[in-house]
Amino acid sequence: MKIIAIYHNKGGVGKTTTAVNLSYLAAKDGLKTLLCDLDPQSSSTFYFRIKPKFKSGVKGFIKGGKNLEKNIKGTDYPNLDLLPGDLTFRHFENRLAADNKPDRRLLKILHSLDTDYDIIFLDCPPNISLVAENVFVAADLILTPLIPTPLSTRSFEQINKLLKNRRKKLNKLVAFFSMAEQRKTLHRDTIKSFFRDNKQVLKSIIPYRSDVEKMGVHRAPLPVFAPRSSAAKAFESLWKEVKSKLFD
Repeated sequence: MKIIAIYHNKGGVGKTTTAVNLSYLAAKDGLKTLLCDLDPQSSSTFYFRIKPKFKSGVKGFIKGGKNLEKNIKGTDYPNLDLLPGDLTFRHFENRLAADNKPDRRLLKILHSLDTDYDIIFLDCPPNISLVAENVFVAADLILTPLIPTPLSTRSFEQINKLLKNRRKKLNKLVAFFSMAEQRKTLHRDTIKSFFRDNKQVLKSIIPYRSDVEKMGVHRAPLPVFAPRSSAAKAFESLWKEVKSKLFD
C-alpha cells in the first residue's frame, strides 16, 4: 500500500481538487483507492456528495481499527472509497499530543488498512503542526501544489527546510504547479526559474480554468463532467507522473 499526501502549509493552492481528481484517476486505473479527508473543512467529502460526519469524531479516528472501518464510505465510482472529514478534526493536534509517539500515530492508523487498499490519498489541512508531522512520517510521497508566484515557491523551500530539520527523507517531497496562467509574465517566469533550480518538481502543470471551479457545482471529479478540458488532461498527466514515481 502506498500513501500520498497532498500537502501545503497554505490554503487556496489546489490541494483538494488535486486529491479528488488523482484519487478518481487512481481508482479508474484499477487501484483499490481510499481518499482520507483530514481537513475539518471537509471539502473532499463535499465533492463526493458524502455527509461530513465521522462517527465518534476525532477521538474515534485516533483509535483507528474498527472505528476507521465503520466510517469508510463508498463513492459513486468503482474502486474509490472515502473516509469523510469531520469538524472535530480541528482537535487533531491535542489528541495526537497525548500519544506516546505523537508523530507516528497516523502511520499506525492507516497501516491497519494495509490489505484493503493499494493506495491512500490524504487531503491535508493547511498548517504546520503535529498533524503535518504525522503526514510527513506516514506518506510515501508528499505532493505539494504551487501557484506560480514567488511567495508560493518560497513556502516550498520552507517545507523542505522543515523536513530536513526533522530528519525526514527529502526525496519524498515533490512539487507541481497549479492554477497556472501562461498569459501572466510572472507565472511564466516563476515556472521557468523553479524548473531550472529544482529537481523536486513534476513536469505536469495544472492550468487555471473555470472548469476546475465548477467541481463545486457538479460535485464530481473533473474527468467525469469535463473529460476533454485542458485541466482534466493536465490532471491525467500529473497522475501518470505520480504513478510512475510510486510504482515503477
